Amino acid sequence: MPLSHSHIRTTVETYLARHPHERSQLGGLLEALDRPTDITSRSTFSGHITCGAIVVDQLGRVLHVLHVASGKILAPGGHAEPEDESLAEAALRELHEETGIPPQAVTPWPAYETVPFDIDIDIHDIDAHPGKDEPAHQHFDLRFLFRLHTATEVPMVLQEEEAAGIEWRPVDRVTSPSLREKLLKVTYAAGPEAANASALIYNDRGEYLLHLRDYFPGQIREPGMWSLLGGGREPQDATLDHTVRRELDEEAGLHIADLTPFGVEEGADDVGTTVPIAIYAGFWNGDPRDLHLTEGVMLAWFAPSDLHRLRIAPTTSALVRRHAASRTADTYPAPRTGASPGKERRPAPPSGAVPNVIGVHLYLERPDGTVLLGLRHPDSEFAPSTWHVLAGHCEQESAITCLIREAREEAGLLIQAQDVDLVHVVHHVDQAGDQPRMGLFFRARTWTGEPELREPHKCTQWKFWDPTALPKDLVPYTRVVIEGILARRLYSETEWA
Repeated sequence: MPLSHSHIRTTVETYLARHPHERSQLGGLLEALDRPTDITSRSTFSGHITCGAIVVDQLGRVLHVLHVASGKILAPGGHAEPEDESLAEAALRELHEETGIPPQAVTPWPAYETVPFDIDIDIHDIDAHPGKDEPAHQHFDLRFLFRLHTATEVPMVLQEEEAAGIEWRPVDRVTSPSLREKLLKVTYAAGPEAANASALIYNDRGEYLLHLRDYFPGQIREPGMWSLLGGGREPQDATLDHTVRRELDEEAGLHIADLTPFGVEEGADDVGTTVPIAIYAGFWNGDPRDLHLTEGVMLAWFAPSDLHRLRIAPTTSALVRRHAASRTADTYPAPRTGASPGKERRPAPPSGAVPNVIGVHLYLERPDGTVLLGLRHPDSEFAPSTWHVLAGHCEQESAITCLIREAREEAGLLIQAQDVDLVHVVHHVDQAGDQPRMGLFFRARTWTGEPELREPHKCTQWKFWDPTALPKDLVPYTRVVIEGILARRLYSETEWA
């Protein structure tokens, strides 16, 4: 039996009581509830509801699914079915069907057990499906908020006909603007679980930065032991990423550009209670003696082979060893030349070998010959306010896998591996003495979607340009490559002189 209009209206009115400023924006939904048609039926083409599951993991990331039909990255969700006893139950069923996550693996967010966390106020038109005899229509998406259990390990089983992949995104990269705004305000101000965050910092010699804690038994955890920098989440921290960055700044005045989630460890707090600790890994090649330490005794670099000599918690030692085992010797970034004495102690690489960074670039050309470029954000560390092709660095993945991932993450473009060709390679440095880089440029013969600003903090505009009339403010090696592609050259070198 379908969900009753009274149940749905009560749910919507409860939501609007919390968000009264959205009433005018949800006028279409309220009008649909006044009509006698079944608003839960997918055949009600005047507009019907869908139910979404917003799942937050222990690192504060939000689950997204790449939907096959639309090619968009969205939260799991779909239509209500007659067997659903509530809207929240419909969201949980869709979560299980699309991703394999069972209802018992998540917990409703406190105070949002039966009330949507968000209703899509930017109501979207769904394209017509002639094959299904469906005209264009509207969805009113009711989204319920859940927390993934800390100790839960859930194998992901995708519903292949609907979902092509999953992605855990930080809160500030959630695709829906209205949802992102709400999550940034409340996700970590009233979380159902306490959590700390620590930084696993390594250098290009394969050493790890450890912190010798004060010996104050009963006052701090792990007194007199070597540990990782970090601490507990505070009310002003929107995410655990913010927590670990704040702690690094407060404890040591340390700022690291790239910190990535590595895992979650169980640790003990000051009174011996077991708590989850989110671990973020980051690269830094400096001298700890130059840092301003405000807590503890000292900071020092240690190789994993030296940990047995230290007074260190077994869990911390195991964490460092596991991270070290996940990396190979040539994956550590090379230091910049010209560093101050004492700050770079790396021995000369064997036989003069120097690791090169691999960059993957998308050469997206429309049938009219115009090429896609993006205008980088003014605050970008690399090439601010400058045009560049869609690009990214290879992680632990193949180059084409990286290209497909970056195209989806940065611009919402769906590209298939079989539709990609290598069209140019450029070996370059940004300036003399910098770390060398190998840029691989791939052409996509076909793709799905139009460029979207999925990462506005990196790119502020996408535009197709005539390759013979490129913008003046263009990354220099990008100009060289485009000119090389037009001339049918396969290889270029820049800045080596």
